[in-house]
Amino acid sequence: MKFAFLLYDGVEPIDLAAIGVVSMAKRVVPELEYLTVAADTALQRMSNGLRVVPDFGFADCPPFDVLIVPGGPGWVQASEDPAIREFLRRRGDGTLLVSICTGAMLLAKAGLLDGRSATTKREVRPPEVSPLSLLARDHPRIDTRHALMVDNGTVLTGGGVSLCIDAMLHVIATRIGAAQAAEVARIIEYGAAWEANKARLPTLQAGEGLS
Repeated sequence: MKFAFLLYDGVEPIDLAAIGVVSMAKRVVPELEYLTVAADTALQRMSNGLRVVPDFGFADCPPFDVLIVPGGPGWVQASEDPAIREFLRRRGDGTLLVSICTGAMLLAKAGLLDGRSATTKREVRPPEVSPLSLLARDHPRIDTRHALMVDNGTVLTGGGVSLCIDAMLHVIATRIGAAQAAEVARIIEYGAAWEANKARLPTLQAGEGLS
């Protein structure tokens, strides 16, 4: 299974933890692979200054199985970028789309969540407005849920910030195996946190009354 991680200016660096989970998971599932992709291979400036060089641009990105769409303050501009929207629509077809944090806002703007249930980041520091409320307000065709994550089978939307770790563990558990995911959680010392998060927020999956 190959993961592609979308980069754009203004991604919150904590969302890069999703790559870290896949990297650590290779110790348990060696056949896992990952790459990073952006509009081109120029330096991408993450929120607050971290700079990352993508492996590929949109034009030459090889095939992948999972496309991870991160969030961060740059989501507002990125969601209006025609090149990003087109990439999501074109490469998301037949691929598992996974948004983490406000990455769901990019999927929403691309029309990829219309008619589906979805979640996104909820907690903010005033005067910021909760992205979950923005998703509900600006995209009435989306069934907005307060959840740890919403897994529709082909599109998975995760909650805020550090829940990117939970989303990656969920992908491994449901697409590879629960035992492998539990072992990954153990070696990254996240098992207790994962169980605590699952206890405080629901994980909604296809077949459970989702839109």
